[in-house]
Amino acid sequence: MSETLTIIGAGLAGCEAAWQAANRGVAVTLHEMKPARMSPAHHSPDLAELVCSNSLRGASLENAVGLLKEELRRLGSLFMAAADATQVPAGGALAVDRDQFAAFITERIANHPNITLVRNEATGIPKEGVVIIASGPLTSDSLAESLRAVTGDSLYFYDAIAPIVETPSLDMSRLFKASRYGKGDGDDYLNIPLDQELYTAFVAALIAGEKVPYRDFEKGVHFEGCMPIEELAARGIDTLRFGPMKPVGLVNPATGKEPHAVIQLRMENREASMYNLVGFQTKLTWPEQRRIFRMLPGLENAEFARLGSMHRNTFINSPQLLTPSQQLKADARIIFAGQITGVEGYVESAGSGFMAGLHAAMLISGRPVTLPPQTTALGALVHHITNADVRHFQPMNVNYGLFPALPGKIKKKDRRGLLAERALADLEPWQHQLA
Repeated sequence: MSETLTIIGAGLAGCEAAWQAANRGVAVTLHEMKPARMSPAHHSPDLAELVCSNSLRGASLENAVGLLKEELRRLGSLFMAAADATQVPAGGALAVDRDQFAAFITERIANHPNITLVRNEATGIPKEGVVIIASGPLTSDSLAESLRAVTGDSLYFYDAIAPIVETPSLDMSRLFKASRYGKGDGDDYLNIPLDQELYTAFVAALIAGEKVPYRDFEKGVHFEGCMPIEELAARGIDTLRFGPMKPVGLVNPATGKEPHAVIQLRMENREASMYNLVGFQTKLTWPEQRRIFRMLPGLENAEFARLGSMHRNTFINSPQLLTPSQQLKADARIIFAGQITGVEGYVESAGSGFMAGLHAAMLISGRPVTLPPQTTALGALVHHITNADVRHFQPMNVNYGLFPALPGKIKKKDRRGLLAERALADLEPWQHQLA
């Protein structure tokens, strides 16, 4: 192979794409604008920085995202190698120490003999050669203008980032340790119990709190999976109790009962020096966040390692613009990967990057592009983003609703396990084709 692959963006998708292509003998030039230029949500110069949360969500094959992780693990994913090496306790979820995770990937990318890491901002799409666009949800304005020239349009919505509190500032006597339904070691989470009176006051404060205003040219369209906590609170008094503050499966040892509502704090790093407020993405102003979150038991004197913030998330209308191999219909040498395609979530971004790197290597080598079976998590996800309704396309997490139905009559309780079993069985022969 003599042709160089250019990848724009060294987030989860870009790094995974680079790794897969480079491991197949392709010379890769990987462009990353950090640290010369930082986006509003990023703080570290490392590649593959995790922003919204340190959780990679459910680890069990009962969850489609757990299946996707297992598929990537079996396929030699850099993302999964990093996740497994930097894991922190999180009950039934896979969570990582985000600094160690990013450092792991940065070191592997920087030292790969087939990857040249270029620290500059790519302001346009190269006119020649195979290109992967993995610029992520925070695509710079200059690159976005270049993308409009080839896509004709660009959509966006907003992601909200949850706050992180410093452990020494918490009053542990007012919290209790437990994982929902006793999963994991049973003490992977800290829990803030709320009675009805405090819950009602807290919801009212969220709704009334001052929010960061939108700029004139922006519109507030949120992805349901990352909805700001105050937006959920405004939907009704009990919305949070049946959402991120549900008490089900959590018994307060001080009372022997489930509280009226619960806020969970998830370990942010291996040292447990910080905790993330689970599900508490927000666009409240920073002073309001400090005031309102310090209303909570145990957080009266909380010090925040990071406060919540909002950022624009750019994505294209993939089912209109892309082929099933994530190539641009109007120019097959351009491949899109990651959140800009409309996959939502860290694992999904890595999965999209895996496919982009694989397809780029095939394209450069002259091999026919092969797609994973639609019965796999990878196949189901890529099929969705390239075949969804063009008129109502919105970002999507992987879920078992995207998979082809199982034949025959299946008991509901057995469905997910059988879907996962079929997926891994179908993955194996496809994996052998890639060798």
